[in-house]
Amino acid sequence: MKNVFDAICFGFALLTASNAFAHSYSGEGSNAGLPVPEITHGEMAVIADYRGRIMDLAASAVDTNERFRRVLNYAEIQYSYCLWGRMPGSVTDEESPFNECAHAYLAATKAVLLSLRDMPQEAVAAGEIASAVDVDMVRRGLSLVTCRFSGEGFNTADIVRPRWSEIPLHPASMVSLTGFAAILAAGFFVFRRFLRIQSSE
Repeated sequence: MKNVFDAICFGFALLTASNAFAHSYSGEGSNAGLPVPEITHGEMAVIADYRGRIMDLAASAVDTNERFRRVLNYAEIQYSYCLWGRMPGSVTDEESPFNECAHAYLAATKAVLLSLRDMPQEAVAAGEIASAVDVDMVRRGLSLVTCRFSGEGFNTADIVRPRWSEIPLHPASMVSLTGFAAILAAGFFVFRRFLRIQSSE
């Protein structure tokens, strides 16, 4: 039952994420977008592995400024639009309908890391993460790996959404979403049956 409940919750989050996050931005000062430098395909694979550590450090940062907070907010919003990185191949497969939005949230995550390196209290921890990223890049031979989105810069005012129309042409995404829809439907019917049983008692 817990797995079914989790699936229902995930489905609800998926349906409401766009609305919720679209209205969550309330940055101080100017609402003009801020540029987010591009990230290469090779960097993405490594930054994705360190995303949790980077975001945890960012969440605990004390001496922040508006630019940092806006880029951090953008990284979190983009992550939700990209279905929290759960779609197969979203980071590694440039043909994935989710690859461009993955570029966006990981480019923002990289920008957050670089900003953390300039903060007095977070500089040491951020430097350690950045060094680990560099070592992994070399060890895995990803330094020169690029793709069609590698030269694309982003902007905090522009949300990059998955290319929904291309999902039927991408088997891994199609199978994943079809499977999720089946679980969600099954969960809905189980939940309705549970309510009927409860009401009849």
